[in-house]
Amino acid sequence: MKTDTAAGSLTPVIPAIPAPPMIEVDAVDFYYGKSKALHNISLKIPAKQVTAFIGPSGCGKSTLLRCFNRMNDLIDGARIGQGEVRIQGVNIYDPQVDVIALRRQVGMVFQKSNPFPKSIYQNVSYGLELQGIADKKRLDVAVEKSLRGAALWDEVKDRLHSSALGLSGGQQQRLCIARAIAVEPSVILMDEPCSALDPIATSKVEELIQVLKKEYTIVIVTHSMQQAGRCSDQTAFFYIGKLIEVDATEKIFTQPGHQQTEDYITGRFG
Repeated sequence: MKTDTAAGSLTPVIPAIPAPPMIEVDAVDFYYGKSKALHNISLKIPAKQVTAFIGPSGCGKSTLLRCFNRMNDLIDGARIGQGEVRIQGVNIYDPQVDVIALRRQVGMVFQKSNPFPKSIYQNVSYGLELQGIADKKRLDVAVEKSLRGAALWDEVKDRLHSSALGLSGGQQQRLCIARAIAVEPSVILMDEPCSALDPIATSKVEELIQVLKKEYTIVIVTHSMQQAGRCSDQTAFFYIGKLIEVDATEKIFTQPGHQQTEDYITGRFG
């Protein structure tokens, strides 16, 4: 209760209701054939924040990330053994889920920039055209909006119809981000998006992530603990297919709750 000083009476203070998570992982086991890659993973990923997955190579970070847009479906023998992955409350492994629609909702940026061998404009408009959008004015607006959103418009606005393959590595990665946001997803997955970039390009992508999280939920897999510290609000540490702990990034890096986490972030292994 708090006092309303003007009226001299008590008025109830209504506690804030926490926002539901964008992504919920509930007791998930994942297999490649008979090999178990993820063990009983449960975590919640809040909306419009950046969640970083860290851990040594082969610990399951990218496998879990690819569960969120069912990219693992493309691998023979890959399957969820038990558990659920829910996005906005919907179990995305329900047989009735449209996987194509899911991948529009959950965009992905890969480790190596992979622009199409088309013009800069066509790279961004491609997903919209696949959705049946053919109106030139509408496409023009969407392409400019997406390139601005990826902090690339000013660098490419005078050569939109030139090949995307002529861009630098950092520009190509930002173009891939523009391509991902053009279809207006809710979630953007980033799998080591800066590992092939120089420090200047990496800095631009990291700055962009901070802008994008105002509109999108972002999950980033990174081997760079410095990058996780700079970019993320929440960090999850994985080891040998298990989630060791997940917490606010500042707490993970200053007061981790598990010795394994501390050993990893201090460089004792990894």
